[in-house]
Amino acid sequence: MSVQRFSRATLRATPWKNGGGTTQEIASWPQGAGLDSFGWRVSIATIASPGPFSVFPGIDRQIMLLEGDGVRLFTHDGRVSHRLDVPHQPFAFSGDDPIDCTLLGGASNDFNVMARGGQWRADVQVLERAADIAPAPHGVLLALRGEWRLNDGEALGDGDGLCWTDAAQAWQAAPASEGARLVAVRFVPA
Repeated sequence: MSVQRFSRATLRATPWKNGGGTTQEIASWPQGAGLDSFGWRVSIATIASPGPFSVFPGIDRQIMLLEGDGVRLFTHDGRVSHRLDVPHQPFAFSGDDPIDCTLLGGASNDFNVMARGGQWRADVQVLERAADIAPAPHGVLLALRGEWRLNDGEALGDGDGLCWTDAAQAWQAAPASEGARLVAVRFVPA
């Protein structure tokens, strides 16, 4: 099993091809897989201007506002219309859908989870109180706000996280500060 720690502050930002934002990849699997071949992927995106999202056929997607005014996500045929303007509430949609977005104000930072349908299923939970996180062979934990204690006292501060791959790992998570929030992403075989 491999467990790696990370900090939002040190994630490298890559500009989008359309110039409308940047992506900071947290993790993808298998390691080194490209956008056409990943089984799952977790990232943080900054959406700085309106425009279309990339289409990812066969990918189940979830997006969650971290900071900013948010965006409205929609398809031109009306099948999808969603205001992503409340922080820490995941919204699921298909990567097959031609999603467009408009800004609801300034730029926003969003947490993104992608899982290849038929291979992986992503469970995304936002925790505000102590909880047991069920075992999963792959996953990501990120302290959204405040400090958290894990298992035997390991700490995650605001903006710190960890990811694990290739071995079932369970976690006990408990907030160590008032108003703390943690996102737990578990990837399990579909």
